[in-house]
Amino acid sequence: MKIEPQALLRFAITAVVVIVALVLCRALWNHYMYSPWTRDGRVRAEVVRIAPDVAGLVTRVPVVDNQEVKKGDVLFEVDPQRYHIALAQAEANLESAKASARAAGANIDAVLASAAARKAEFDMRQQQAQRRQALADVVPVEDRTNAKSAANTALAVWQQAQASGHQASAAREQAEAAVVQAQVAVDRAKLDVERTEVRAPVDGYVTNLDVRVGDFAATGSPRMALIDRHSFYLFGYFEETKLPRVRVGDPVDIRLMSGGVRLKGHITGIARGITDRDNPPGRDLLADVNPTFNWVRLAQRVPVRIAIEESSVPKDVVLAAGMTASIEVQPRRVLDRGEQAQPSP
Repeated sequence: MKIEPQALLRFAITAVVVIVALVLCRALWNHYMYSPWTRDGRVRAEVVRIAPDVAGLVTRVPVVDNQEVKKGDVLFEVDPQRYHIALAQAEANLESAKASARAAGANIDAVLASAAARKAEFDMRQQQAQRRQALADVVPVEDRTNAKSAANTALAVWQQAQASGHQASAAREQAEAAVVQAQVAVDRAKLDVERTEVRAPVDGYVTNLDVRVGDFAATGSPRMALIDRHSFYLFGYFEETKLPRVRVGDPVDIRLMSGGVRLKGHITGIARGITDRDNPPGRDLLADVNPTFNWVRLAQRVPVRIAIEESSVPKDVVLAAGMTASIEVQPRRVLDRGEQAQPSP
């Protein structure tokens, strides 16, 4: 049987096409199943909940919703009048405490001077008693007794003066402690006055502005959200089949769904756990295992945190938390120990 050349050529072309198709299908399957990429990327950012440190009526709101602010800019102001009054009262208490401390200092000086005089009086009486005792043959007994009694009386007066000095020292220390307490009250009152102006702790964007002039702002109650402009990052939810090719430090290509803008980044962390929906805890804290099992199992998605390189973000691009993006990881080539890993081409 003779095979015609044209038939052989057709068979060869068909075989080549089938082989190429199989190779392409295999490559597409590997790329879809195992290549480290995902279209499920979400832009996130650190959100600062702005709450006043002091309570009062809001008297000024110099910002508007979605406004960009710098660190230290005033976001809103609480009525400072009562806090100025409290500061004046604290300063008056401080001056009173200082005056009491000065009076206590003057009192202790007087008490110490009196104690010194009583000490001199005792020394004199003691010496007189000793001289009369030494001249017992000449000095009558009554005079010697009187001199000894006078010395004992002077000793008691001196000891009383010493006790008064200790009491005066304690009073002065108490007055000095009162000065310290009054100074602390003044510092706190000044801090309260300063905190009546609620300022931005970071550079960012005002979001969810929920405060108006005339509102009452309670201490610790958040009234607006401030998105830190330097904290934008992404969470890419990668299928578990793709995690073996994902490593911390790998460079990442990011494509925002908003306009298809391309950004650069790198992986900073991989989540170590996700919720197991098929095994919730039971009422007795025992495993509640589902008795049914689906043979078709979908790959779980694990969050991977990605840092965005700020230098790659165009100035006219608006980043907002919640945006979606496609993420493609450029796995680094694993080298021997001591060599530096390089991105794969």
